[in-house]
Amino acid sequence: MAPSRDVKDYIRTIPDFPQPGIMFRDVTTLFASPRGFRIAIDELLHPYAGERIDKVVGLEARGFILGGAIAHQLSVGFVPIRKQGKLPGRTISQAYTLEYGEAVMEMHDDVLQAGEKILVVDDLLATGGTAAAGISLIERAGAEVVGCAFIIDLPALGGHAKLDTLGMNVHVLCEYEGD
Repeated sequence: MAPSRDVKDYIRTIPDFPQPGIMFRDVTTLFASPRGFRIAIDELLHPYAGERIDKVVGLEARGFILGGAIAHQLSVGFVPIRKQGKLPGRTISQAYTLEYGEAVMEMHDDVLQAGEKILVVDDLLATGGTAAAGISLIERAGAEVVGCAFIIDLPALGGHAKLDTLGMNVHVLCEYEGD
């Protein structure tokens, strides 16, 4: 049998996690596979070959794993956007709406410079709230988002459409119907 070539083949689905009725798409199995991880990083980078990218921003938490690897491949800096209260020093923050309330994302106030070209990376695009909050922080710093790259899109939850309305160039490796 030929080796697996599709990133989706490396993603495990765990039913009823974190609550009944949810099909959790677990990318840790993708990260654990040297071949799967290499495929994911290469495919996330592919559409941006030849584009100027000054920094990669990773969204908490699995976006840190992907973003660090992509920044290394591009020989550029990496910037984490974290949940409120996790970063030391001065930060800027952005609230966003969740299905069940509100959350806040933060970024250090001195890590991006006006005019820098930024690639935003995360593992999953669901409602788009976290990504939109991250984009807002980046733009408030005066930087420009050149693309948003995700391993998984859950189109039924509307995140891709939300980022499209923000004028973002969105790249995803695979989709799963439902949530």
